[in-house]
Amino acid sequence: MKINGQCHCGEIEYTAEVDENKVVGCHCSDCQEMSSGPFRIAVMSLPNSVVFTAGKPKEYVKTAESGNKRAQGFCENCGTTLYATSVGDGDKIYGLRIGAIKQREQLTPKAQIWCRSAAPWLKELNSITAFDTAPTAPK
Repeated sequence: MKINGQCHCGEIEYTAEVDENKVVGCHCSDCQEMSSGPFRIAVMSLPNSVVFTAGKPKEYVKTAESGNKRAQGFCENCGTTLYATSVGDGDKIYGLRIGAIKQREQLTPKAQIWCRSAAPWLKELNSITAFDTAPTAPK
């Protein structure tokens, strides 16, 4: 599937080919901290298919609990996290963060990982009050 995405401020734009069957929710503590949320959803790109058409992400290398070193890419201007990928030479497969992808509604998670770190209240999320937009403040 062809996708395109950008950071929140629009400084970085990209295109890619992704495997829509490889959409994963991650509940690890790193993903919670880096997203400032309870989990993060990513889709895997096809090898060497990510092309940055505007701007250049800043990267830093994080060593995960597994011991794997992963380059984390983000916009240096607005801070939007964009991807994780391998460090060093070789084919690049990106775990693209779906929040920055224009076609995110078409990317349904197929699996969840690191569930031992998942926020316990996620199981109850469908049972709490929900609004289509922000509720009106009382006068």
